[in-house]
Amino acid sequence: MNLLDSFLLRAVLAGFGVALAAAPLGCFVVWRRMAYFGDATAHAAILGVALAFAVDVPIFAGALAMALFMALAVTKMSVRGYAADTTLGVMAHASLAFGLVALSSIEGVRVDLMVFLFGDILAVTRGDLAIIWAGAALVLALLVWRWSALLTATLNEDLATAAGLNPRREQLILTLALAIVVAVAIKVVGVLLIAAMLVIPAAAARPLAASPERMALIAATIGVISVLSGLWAAWELDTPAGPSIVCAAALVFLLTTVAAAFAPSNR
Repeated sequence: MNLLDSFLLRAVLAGFGVALAAAPLGCFVVWRRMAYFGDATAHAAILGVALAFAVDVPIFAGALAMALFMALAVTKMSVRGYAADTTLGVMAHASLAFGLVALSSIEGVRVDLMVFLFGDILAVTRGDLAIIWAGAALVLALLVWRWSALLTATLNEDLATAAGLNPRREQLILTLALAIVVAVAIKVVGVLLIAAMLVIPAAAARPLAASPERMALIAATIGVISVLSGLWAAWELDTPAGPSIVCAAALVFLLTTVAAAFAPSNR
């Protein structure tokens, strides 16, 4: 029997793929204070799912197209000074609502909305695994390739410009990476929890890291630990797998925050 015939092993590998891509990218989301940006992009993916069912294309393609469209739209608005928290909140929740209405209105298609809202990692197929790991590899390749430039543009756009970099181009690279993560993570944690997998491991890693690179590595490690812990809890306690993974990440964040508060240097 092929090892990948085990649904639990497929779930673990899928979770690892999402965690290894989302956590390092999440560091830039935290540094740039883009949590609402991530929410808006993730919620727009539901519209992409509805589009995929309507025109009979793979769900990944529809989710990626709509997530990328929303990410580019929000980026354009932020450049023009419009992307305040209120605007992003409206766009995030409106796109989610319109997506749910669109899904429920497609004739001849019965959709389990819970799968797309909260994920169904235990139902991941070998085809899903291939898409998740291909997307994760692409995101990691983009981050490794542009790490220094992305970091410089994040720290100081004027410094990046003086160094011959184009901050808008680096923002577009982050936008593309974010859209890919959203598209591949839908099956694992669902659109309501994708932003959590971006932000929570990175936030948990922040008190433990002495450099940006170390923070990205620790965030990825926390993401992997959260996947293992969440799946174990789901198996033992019969809880939903996707939310259990996010709960595990939140507990790690609580532990690192408390540990940092009581560290000798903070006394």
